Amino acid sequence: MADLTLTAEVPDVADDGVWLACIECGETFAPFAAVRYTCDDCGSLLEARYADLPTWEDFDGEGVWRYDAALPFEEGVTLPEGHTPLHRVPRLEADIGVDALRIKHEGMNPTGSFKDRGMTVGVRVAQEIGVDRLACASTGNTSAALAAYGARAGMETLVLLPAGKVAAGKVAQASLHGARILEVDGNFDRCLDIVQALTERGEAYLLNSLNPFRLEGQKTIGLEFMEQFFSDYDRYPDRIVLPVGNAGNTAALYKCFRELLYSGAIDDSQVPKITAVQAEGAAPMVEAVENDADEVRRWDEVETIATAIRIGNPVNGPKALPGIRATGGTAVAVSDEAITDAQRDLAGEGVGVEPASAASVAGLRKLRAEGVVDADEDVVCLTTGHLLKDPDAAAAAGVDPEPVPADTDAVLDHLADS
Repeated sequence: MADLTLTAEVPDVADDGVWLACIECGETFAPFAAVRYTCDDCGSLLEARYADLPTWEDFDGEGVWRYDAALPFEEGVTLPEGHTPLHRVPRLEADIGVDALRIKHEGMNPTGSFKDRGMTVGVRVAQEIGVDRLACASTGNTSAALAAYGARAGMETLVLLPAGKVAAGKVAQASLHGARILEVDGNFDRCLDIVQALTERGEAYLLNSLNPFRLEGQKTIGLEFMEQFFSDYDRYPDRIVLPVGNAGNTAALYKCFRELLYSGAIDDSQVPKITAVQAEGAAPMVEAVENDADEVRRWDEVETIATAIRIGNPVNGPKALPGIRATGGTAVAVSDEAITDAQRDLAGEGVGVEPASAASVAGLRKLRAEGVVDADEDVVCLTTGHLLKDPDAAAAAGVDPEPVPADTDAVLDHLADS
């Protein structure tokens, strides 16, 4: 199991108080001297570390770069991103039966998903290292974000997508922003295998969540909703429920909470329980949690309406599993039908999300019905992408249009008859 303990010791390789550390063997590396995603010695995941960790008083401004004291730079390639709403959903809150329920809607970022938070940091690091081409594998949202931020930075962008498996809205974004799109005859995990091989040959700079700096941007989701919730309730939430594909957000949130603990900004009792939700047809993380396994077993065949989490090999499992367990959280799988029902429930409160986003609410509903989540809990559900990311799914979940004649009286008659 990974050792994610933070220490006060600053290695000689640190650059302005920033370095990379292997989560397995503890080896440290200079952060920007070379392209590096995994440990040179053992091949395990890396994590960005800092000599000084901030408290709430150190943050100023809004959006992702409000939290520059917790990031490797003071500013990044920005559109800007972050500062997303923490919606109130009173009818859903009462129906599910928890003390407080808020929806952190990351679909309100510039390209419509949470991935923008990672790209504002990751593309800035790419500039610092001096690479020429950016690349990612994607189920859609990563490609849209990378294409936009790559365009903003004036850098060439390459995206690999599983052919026929990405929602049209996401492909359109990557296309319009000028990315070179390669459609692979295989699923997302095969796309990622190929991108990793390309980056190992020096052909591009990887900006999937295997890149430790992308998660630095994503951890600001936690900083932001903790501040927002505390501002409204004078306390922190008991639980964060989130959809899981590659488990990048799960890992990023756990890092956020560890750093807040280490700096003294919060204490042990104030750490939210990290609760992961996957679709039944793509649930390797849930399998690992339920079996108390030390690692996540790759699923070669995955299928779900929630395309953004149609992933069988969560590369951040080694960082995410310890976070779920250390915070007293859990993981749960939900059906596609439950995801669609939750998407409709959120829409009924005016919150429009793509199917994968709604998995968090579906998971909360299931856990509440099973008694895993208590009635007196304060819960934040993370929704990760806007409903227009997958307009076909939104239309299928919504109501059908009603044809009427082009006549006012006929319209009134139709309304009276229905």
